[in-house]
Amino acid sequence: MNWDSLKGDWKMMKGQVRQKWGKLTDDDLEQIAGKRDEFLGRLQQRYGYKKEEAEKHVDDWMKTVGR
Repeated sequence: MNWDSLKGDWKMMKGQVRQKWGKLTDDDLEQIAGKRDEFLGRLQQRYGYKKEEAEKHVDDWMKTVGR
């Protein structure tokens, strides 16, 4: 799955994001709204990831949610 697909399906994908990253709140998910930079920033904020670490986690997760 590429980021454009995920962004378009964000409402459906929020549940999977929530399963993977339970520290993200409903408000976080609404603010992210499929925006990659916002997603990375929230992961850094909630989990203390460095930017590169957040990117790796998201990229690895994206490989598992492919269609």
